[in-house]
Amino acid sequence: MDDRTDDRQARTAAPLPRPAGIDPAVLDAAAPVPSRGVGLSGKLLILTTLFILIAEVLIYVPAVANFRNSWLDDRLAAGRTAALVLEAAPSGMVPEALVRELLDSTGAKAVALKTGPARRLLAASDELPEVGVTFDMRNQPIFRSIPEAFATLFAEDGRTMRVMGEARRAGDFVEIVMDETPLRRALLAFSKTLLIYSLFISVLSAALVYVTLHLMFVRPMRRLTNTMIAFRENPEDISRAIVPTGRKDEVGVAEYELQSMQHSLHDMLAQRSRLAALGLAVSKINHDLRNLLASAQLFSDRLANVPDPTVQRFAPKMIQALDRAIAFCQSTLSYGRAHEAPPQRRPVELAALAEEVRETMGLGEEARIGFVTAVEEGIVLDADPDHLFRVLLNLARNAHQALESRAPNDPARDHIRIAGRREGAVAVIEVSDTGPGVPERARQHLFEAFQGSTRPGGTGLGLAIAAELVRAHGGTITLAEGTLGATFRITIPDRPIDLASARRAHRKRA
Repeated sequence: MDDRTDDRQARTAAPLPRPAGIDPAVLDAAAPVPSRGVGLSGKLLILTTLFILIAEVLIYVPAVANFRNSWLDDRLAAGRTAALVLEAAPSGMVPEALVRELLDSTGAKAVALKTGPARRLLAASDELPEVGVTFDMRNQPIFRSIPEAFATLFAEDGRTMRVMGEARRAGDFVEIVMDETPLRRALLAFSKTLLIYSLFISVLSAALVYVTLHLMFVRPMRRLTNTMIAFRENPEDISRAIVPTGRKDEVGVAEYELQSMQHSLHDMLAQRSRLAALGLAVSKINHDLRNLLASAQLFSDRLANVPDPTVQRFAPKMIQALDRAIAFCQSTLSYGRAHEAPPQRRPVELAALAEEVRETMGLGEEARIGFVTAVEEGIVLDADPDHLFRVLLNLARNAHQALESRAPNDPARDHIRIAGRREGAVAVIEVSDTGPGVPERARQHLFEAFQGSTRPGGTGLGLAIAAELVRAHGGTITLAEGTLGATFRITIPDRPIDLASARRAHRKRA
């Protein structure tokens, strides 16, 4: 956790990771260029205006038909009144002046009435023009009214129309003959008024919708896009990451997720930069270190011939430690570049391995930090001894460093403990200490390289390597909760036994 802060202060530029199998040049060539013309805002304005105009057209069409029907119904009502007056005249004698007045009031040139089988012309002007079109208002569904209204709207002036409507009694009807031009002019005036109001409503509605959508969606999307472009140009600069506005809707979720992704990518690039720097440093010292270890190995081989009892006691351990150090040196770059070699499993005595860890760390009786081995007697593991030794050594060294942090140390208080037991076909190993424990901030990334360190200057590689080696055995490693200090619990299952192969091997031995 502490190393991440150092990485942010001193990092080197690293290219963004690309999808495997895709040429970066192809991706860059296919990347869309931000539009300098009609962008998302312009498209939104155009579409909003277009949709509102379509809605106004859908309103205008039936409105014109209804206006035309109302206009004709008013003329038919006036025609019915005139028919009543003319029909009520004694002997059908109506003064000429009254006839002209009635025709002028209805705007008609002729009024006729059908009663029963008879059809009578009640009034007519001196010159009765030829009828050009007939409208029957007794049965006028909307699908007929609309085309008839537009036919009138686009007709030429001077056309004469005959309009039929219901009379007082069922089965009777009144009809009037009149000039179509007043109706056409009324429709044009109505259309002009409706158009003005429609344009005003359309512009106002489009402006309100555009401003609302622009503030709620377009501007946040533009902010997200600009942040992604800026961060892509330099993902090492964490200041270019987006800062969420705190919105609770989908845009706010997108801002939060983008921030999390950018911070994760930034941390990943910092880890890659550190791994690259670590690999470069290790590769520089690897050659010389192997030569030094090889020379030390030659001297240790000579020490093995010295008859001194003390030398004979420690020389094999030193030779074994040098051999292991040379093997580690050969595979130093394996972490981060390739997986560890598969474990070469064989029976391993856990007690002897724990004692080897103690001797390697130099924790004798005179040490200021104690070492306790609590392994069940005769317990044998099915594991790679070198891999398991590295796991226990890494955990024991972490515990040793944690205990050293509260020096001066007392063996009665400060000690490391390795315990082991069997639970059926699973071996359980616990490495614990009486130190201050693992801080909460380090628990989230405990087994991740460069993130699980609990001390300044630490890398967290020890726990990451231990976890990788344990997983290679099909086991698990966890931090036990509710214990004094830190307790790491390791489980390693035995390999499944092929009974048929075991029986054949037993028969061969027999």
